[in-house]
Amino acid sequence: MAALAGGQVQLVAEDGEVAALLLSLLFADAGFEVLDAAEVPRVPPLGLLESLPEAVRERALAWERHVREVETGRPGGDAAGAPRAEYDPGTRTLAQREEAKATELSAAGMRTSAVTVRRMRARYRREGVWGLVDHRATRPRTALGRADERVVAAVQEVLEAGQERSGGTLGRLRVYTERLLAERHGEGVVPLPSSATFNRLVRALADGRGLLGGARQRRWRSARPAPPFVPTTVMAPGELVMMDSTVLDAFVVLDDGVVERPELTIALDVATRSICAAVLRPKGTRSVDAALLLAQMMVPAPMRPTWPEALAMEASVVPYERLLSVDARLEGAAARPVITPQTIVVDQGNVFVSSSFIAACESLGVSVQPAPPGNGPAKGHVERTFSSIKTLFVQHVAGYTGAHTGERGQDTEDEAVWTLAQLAELLQEWIVCGWQVREHDGLRHPMMPRRALSPNEMWAALVAVCGYVPVPLGREDYIELMPVKRQKINDYGIRIDYRTYDHKVLNLYRGERSSAADGLWEIHYDPHDPGQVWVRLPARDCPQGDRWEPVSWIHHTLVNAPFTDFTWQHIRRTVARRADRVQHEHDLALALRELLERAAAGHGTRREKVVAARARTAGNGGEVWGILYGQQPEAGAPELVDENVFDDSEDDEETLTEDDASGIWSAEHAQPSGSSSAPVQEAGVPAPRRPQVTVYDPFEESLRW
Repeated sequence: MAALAGGQVQLVAEDGEVAALLLSLLFADAGFEVLDAAEVPRVPPLGLLESLPEAVRERALAWERHVREVETGRPGGDAAGAPRAEYDPGTRTLAQREEAKATELSAAGMRTSAVTVRRMRARYRREGVWGLVDHRATRPRTALGRADERVVAAVQEVLEAGQERSGGTLGRLRVYTERLLAERHGEGVVPLPSSATFNRLVRALADGRGLLGGARQRRWRSARPAPPFVPTTVMAPGELVMMDSTVLDAFVVLDDGVVERPELTIALDVATRSICAAVLRPKGTRSVDAALLLAQMMVPAPMRPTWPEALAMEASVVPYERLLSVDARLEGAAARPVITPQTIVVDQGNVFVSSSFIAACESLGVSVQPAPPGNGPAKGHVERTFSSIKTLFVQHVAGYTGAHTGERGQDTEDEAVWTLAQLAELLQEWIVCGWQVREHDGLRHPMMPRRALSPNEMWAALVAVCGYVPVPLGREDYIELMPVKRQKINDYGIRIDYRTYDHKVLNLYRGERSSAADGLWEIHYDPHDPGQVWVRLPARDCPQGDRWEPVSWIHHTLVNAPFTDFTWQHIRRTVARRADRVQHEHDLALALRELLERAAAGHGTRREKVVAARARTAGNGGEVWGILYGQQPEAGAPELVDENVFDDSEDDEETLTEDDASGIWSAEHAQPSGSSSAPVQEAGVPAPRRPQVTVYDPFEESLRW
């Protein structure tokens, strides 16, 4: 740089060429750099002084007073007061003042040289008080100490590998670590520290990550997505609904005195925290139950005859008059919101990822988002609601069992007095009068942020902004929500899992192909009531073009008592085939009737009594149809069952194999490869229809969380 004038600078190149350039362009150039410039001063980390031990901090502050006295003659650096003679800058040089300070400190018991004083002055000018700190106290410390890195790596690997295993002692962990070190580095090459040191090392590595907790806690932490966590913001009813099932911590009494814990399935609206629907079943919720839960959400809850008028929607904070003008079904309804879901978050249980449930959601325009496998926090709202149901309702019910056997009282089964239907009725009443009107701390109105709202109040506030669109459902919609099977109509009728269904309405279609691309007929069935199926047949005189026809089991007169699909599977496992297919079906029907009669008379094994009790419970749900839709079941209409099924999983839900090989149709459900919790495709149930353009695969997306 040769000259600087105004906003221009003159630069001289090595060959003597002179160039004039604007300063703004020079500073903006990417290659501009100031050479030999002084280091930019940094603000000393004074906040770290508070983290130091008191003795170290006091020593640094004392050195600050000494350094200031050497430089200015006054300990505090103030202009007031006369300096001491040995530190007077007017009569003593800086070197003399440094020598005097070193002599003074040495006489006070802190051996110091003039070089040390000069070095402390330089540090103070460069870093301030932080430069005067004894940095031996600021060295980063680790809980691992001086442990061998190979031992640390081996312990970490053993801890990570044991997250899914049953818990054990630290002694077992030491043995596994020793084996791993021997495999990696050779026998005796890397010695383990003493037991006390090893235990401290393990706790230092595992405590912060929960790797030494219970098996449940370890699984939860391993399934938790990587932080940071983004809170879910939902601003409209139905925008996000969470569904889940849990075994209720209370005993109920089934027929014949059979006592067991039922299973509760709920649908929770995140925006309003409303329990939109709840179904109480014996253990083993089916996909058809989850589909019916969808229907209950979109249908007003009727007032029971024994409920007080205060529980009616008309007496609540909900804008009843305005909604009634839009949806006449709300007349006489209970104060429970009617919410149409847009997106449903479910776990990867077979109930919620089955083809029948996904197809039901697709038919209603509902998106299904599976949560990552084993990840409770992904659906934390519904998990927390289950905990609230336990503390606010279940623990006050006769037959309360506690969360686990360690909390269970003596002779708890003898305390159970409520039947499943009675407890379900109590639960529905509590939802309306206990949950929906209770203030929830997570519900805040934007205009009243200091006041917590109840689910009903939040729904009333949001529905005024988002609107309300009723979704009417009828008999055909209920049939559409049932599991599906596609197969031929043969001369003998329709055969499903050694049960033959036949009726004269099938005469025109025996051996014929349907109008569908595969040529098979659409058949819907209810696992809770295998006594009949519904077939979609063309209606030549009907403008809609299709009609549903109920077709009964040919042995329905032989077996009068209600039974479920699990009851039938129990019979199939116990009766060996000794004749042709027709005779074997007759033998199965006789065995089923004998089982139900024997259990009804109080005979048979406990398992047989439980099977029969649950089957009879399934036959008592016909009134639910009228409760849901305000009408009595039509002739041939399906009966909504209130409770049944025996098994604890969805795996036994459908073994519906077509005995005639020509009548089978199956479709593989799309599932991510390598998934340990991949959804199980129900035999004979078609995969849900997929759009031509797929935005993302929800199952694959759940594994990336």
